[in-house]
Amino acid sequence: MIALQVEDIREFTRQLFTAETFDRFLVQEARFSTFSTFTVDGRLHQDYFTDEELEQAKLEDYATWQMLRPFCFSLIRGKKLPESFHIVLRLPPQGAARFMAEHCPGLREDESAGLYMNIRYDDRQMFCVTGVSLSQFTLDKTLERAWDENVEKFLRKAGIAVQQ
Repeated sequence: MIALQVEDIREFTRQLFTAETFDRFLVQEARFSTFSTFTVDGRLHQDYFTDEELEQAKLEDYATWQMLRPFCFSLIRGKKLPESFHIVLRLPPQGAARFMAEHCPGLREDESAGLYMNIRYDDRQMFCVTGVSLSQFTLDKTLERAWDENVEKFLRKAGIAVQQ
C-alpha cells in the first residue's frame, strides 16, 4: 500500500469526473460532502435489470465508474468546492485475474479479493491510496508491490502528476 499525493488536483478531478480514464473500475462505495453528505453504495440491484440488459452490458455485482460518474459529478459540481469526497475503486475481477497471472503467477485467482484505489479529497489535498485485499494471509508482498507500481504508472500515463 502506498499513498500518492496528487500534485495537480484540477487535472485529476477533470479526468476523474469528465473523462473516461477511470471508467472501467468498479465502485465499491463513494461519499461526498458538500452542503450535505451523500453516500453511494456501488452494489447493483440485479433485479432492477432485465436478463437481456445484464447479459448485454456484462454487469458485475458493482456499478462501474462509467455508470456512476455523471451522478457523482452532479454532487460536486457548482461554484463551491466540496468539503471532501472519498471514492473506493476496484479493478474488475477479470482485470484482477489477468493482473495476478501476469505479475504473480504462483498466486491462485481465488486468493485475491480485490485490487483497489482509494481516492480521497479533503482539506484541499488529494490522495490516491492503493490497496490489495487477499482472502488468505501471506507474507509475500509481490502482488502488493506490483499493484502499487502499476497504479503509479497508470496515473503518470494519464498525465496525472503524483508523488509518494
